[in-house]
Amino acid sequence: MTVITRFAPSPTGMLHIGGARTALFNWCYAKKTGGKFLLRIEDTDKERSTKEAIEAIFRDLKWLGLDWDGDATVYQSARAARHAEVAHELVKRGRAYFCYCTPEELEAMKAEAQAKGEQPRYNRMWRDRNPSEAPAGVKPVIRIKAPIDGDTVIEDAVQGRVTVPNSQLDDFILLRSDGSPTYMHAVVVDDADMGITHVIRGDDHLNNAFRQKIIFDAMGWPVPVFGHVPLIHGADGAKLSKRHGAQSVGEFKDMGYLPEAVCNYLLRLGWSHGDDELFTKEQAAEWFDVNDINAGPSRLDMKKLDHVNTHYMRLADDTRLAEEVITRNSLKIDETHKARLLAGIHDLKSRAATLVQLTSEAKFYLVDEVAYDEKAAAALNDHDAHHAMHHIYDALARLGADFTETAIDTACRHIAEHVYAGKLAKVMMPLRAAICGTTTSPPLFKAMEILGQAEVMKRLKAALHWMHDHGHHHH
Repeated sequence: MTVITRFAPSPTGMLHIGGARTALFNWCYAKKTGGKFLLRIEDTDKERSTKEAIEAIFRDLKWLGLDWDGDATVYQSARAARHAEVAHELVKRGRAYFCYCTPEELEAMKAEAQAKGEQPRYNRMWRDRNPSEAPAGVKPVIRIKAPIDGDTVIEDAVQGRVTVPNSQLDDFILLRSDGSPTYMHAVVVDDADMGITHVIRGDDHLNNAFRQKIIFDAMGWPVPVFGHVPLIHGADGAKLSKRHGAQSVGEFKDMGYLPEAVCNYLLRLGWSHGDDELFTKEQAAEWFDVNDINAGPSRLDMKKLDHVNTHYMRLADDTRLAEEVITRNSLKIDETHKARLLAGIHDLKSRAATLVQLTSEAKFYLVDEVAYDEKAAAALNDHDAHHAMHHIYDALARLGADFTETAIDTACRHIAEHVYAGKLAKVMMPLRAAICGTTTSPPLFKAMEILGQAEVMKRLKAALHWMHDHGHHHH
């Protein structure tokens, strides 16, 4: 048997990280078993499904590196005729029936049940009636003949054996009076036609699984293996919601997380392989088994995600990171800027937890005029700093063609030694502020070599002017 899994999102909004994790589990299991991973868009809710949301799902899945098999994505909405055909087939087989209840009759049933303190449920009045008694002018729905006695049992790969008494299941609708299928029914027909062998999805679908099994059984179709995965919770243990901040794949992307970090992190939420914390989705696929998914909910931990992302930032290709920084910038960036960035990114990437942070820390390579942040301004607005800056300016101006990290290092240490009793910070603080506009930076002398002498001298001159205007004159 070839394993065939699927991811079946509803395109009513962004791709939620819970959905992304479900997609990852399905992808891993298909890869592990040499099977197939298919994509189906459950767009039967016409009002709420949008083309933008469908595009966003494709974009986010591709960003995560989740390639699906098959020539085409299956759109549930395009299969309504097939869904109807199966519903009518079930009527022929005596496993479903036409129900001619009017909305008023259904309302009355509901009121009666509530008066008795019971769950409002259809009372099966048309289950065994002859359709020849049908009232004129009522378009019927088609309802399944759900089993009345006993239990429905699901051997869930994640939750274990789950049982529901059939007295709790009603003769639910398969086909509405306008001929359109219900979601419950469409899912089963699609899974059967696509040959899905394993349905791995959020445990918010567990209740649906009992009803869906009834349709599989009625058609004599093999029931797929179900694996219902607990939902992701916020750090406080409550179900993930707006107040927990980011919840969609797109938001994590915007916040500067790398796709390989998001994959690694999401796979570790609710699934593990020994003590391994850092692994690619390809490694995970080698180890993966549906039965290893935890039955308890997992918690989103942003600190852990930062840690995982920092690891992948260090591993990431310099050119790729430079492109990311450029894409995230509003500055005008020319070839000179690009060359500096590419040369400097290697030292920057080991310091940044996210692409947003990397972009901010790379800014000094891309600007034509350095703006000083509060700490940098304080470092420059100081009598000693002004004094040091003159020494630095003169020493670096003399370097000429030998403007290398080593030469700059020697020159700055020489000043510290002779003027400040060996206190290198006296030289480094104002120098860093002048070059970067901040009080932290990657290895500074290397960065200065990358910027080149002309640019460095220009920035030192600008700093001297700024100091002059801000009152600390050199006496």
